[in-house]
Amino acid sequence: MSVPPLRLTVETGGGTTRLRLAGVLDYDTSDAFGARATACLEADPEPDEIRLDCAELRLCDSMGLATLLMIHRRTAARGITLVLDDPPASMERMLRITGTRHLFAPGTAGARSPEEVSESSD
Repeated sequence: MSVPPLRLTVETGGGTTRLRLAGVLDYDTSDAFGARATACLEADPEPDEIRLDCAELRLCDSMGLATLLMIHRRTAARGITLVLDDPPASMERMLRITGTRHLFAPGTAGARSPEEVSESSD
């Protein structure tokens, strides 16, 4: 059984842009996803929040994670909240192992990493 490529659906309204991801976020699909997410950031008017609905995402590899981190950097720089909704268990595990889960929760626009917090506390 082959795994489907990534399908993206964008919904906007009320200051929120929702990207629904279905299929696979990997080396082959992450560039297209990154470009689409960046286009959403540059929309007029700019959203207050971007929600990534991952309920139908079947796989996310390290390139997918790198793209998510790039999108986080761009949203944080603009003060836009980035939220992951319903990530699959394998994605949750990868986010926990890499220590990046906190970047994709409500109220994290501009959130600092634990390393940045400890450095500024010295």
